[in-house]
Amino acid sequence: MQRSIVLTTDPLDVPALVAAGSRMEDMGAVIYFSGVVRRTENGISISGIEYEAFSAMAQHQLNLIIDEISARWSVGSVRLVHRLGWVPTNETSLWVEVIAPHRGESFLACQFLIDEMKKRVPIWKKPI
Repeated sequence: MQRSIVLTTDPLDVPALVAAGSRMEDMGAVIYFSGVVRRTENGISISGIEYEAFSAMAQHQLNLIIDEISARWSVGSVRLVHRLGWVPTNETSLWVEVIAPHRGESFLACQFLIDEMKKRVPIWKKPI
């Protein structure tokens, strides 16, 4: 399975990420997910979120999660980009692409990745 994990302080160019995606033979589903910073956090207005990470451990944990995905579903590729540092409201902080033979596998794998990432990956957010 192909994989790409990027942690960056640069703004995410979602159209460019989608355009750079790969197509794979025998893979009929491509799922994209963009996580956008809301203007409220727990009912309180915010101007953005400051993200911090223990980058080496975050990469390690994300790779373990993708290994679990590979063992559970027939996925051909996973790409993940997470922004660190200051992310203003209405900007993308997380982008994921999952390619699989069928939509069900893609949706399940994408949801699993995001759910497990929030539980296990040392990326912290501080709403401002």
